[in-house]
Amino acid sequence: MRAKSVTEQARRAQIVSAAIATIAELDYAETSFKAIAARAGLSSTGLISYHFRNKQELVDVVFADVLERFQSFVNARMGQSSARAELEAFLRANVAFIREHRADMLAFLRIRAHAAVTDGGIADSDHVALAALLRQGQQAGEFRAFDPDVMAVFVLAMRNGVVQRSGALDLDVCEQELVAAVELATGG
Repeated sequence: MRAKSVTEQARRAQIVSAAIATIAELDYAETSFKAIAARAGLSSTGLISYHFRNKQELVDVVFADVLERFQSFVNARMGQSSARAELEAFLRANVAFIREHRADMLAFLRIRAHAAVTDGGIADSDHVALAALLRQGQQAGEFRAFDPDVMAVFVLAMRNGVVQRSGALDLDVCEQELVAAVELATGG
């Protein structure tokens, strides 16, 4: 397989961006190559077909693209000096990505059930990492006694609720309340 030229890479990125916007606006079932081509300003759906065999391949690329950018965004904001600060940074980074990339998150949620690729066990790894962080905070005396695995489920459920309802929420208020609720729950 030959390497894609800079022009081909740019066209592919343009199509992915248009697909995200189209899925966010129209939902998965209503999204077609025709609608994506119109949003991208392409003269033909053939330009999409040149880069993606079918809608499934495009959806899989969109899913992986948004997931990778979300993880990179959150990870870049981690590395705080205490478990409490790390937990707060995690929550704020999640909401910040949602705030800055609402269409991406909406498209991600709308295609999640349709993507052939998976999140690579991200939900499980998020849970394991968060439970470990909570244990660390307990050992350091930063958090009260609780079951870290159960608390991780609760924290992630609240975060996921924000993601699912992000279009209907004031995210500044949501961020404040999410951080406060987790702080109260962990004994802050």
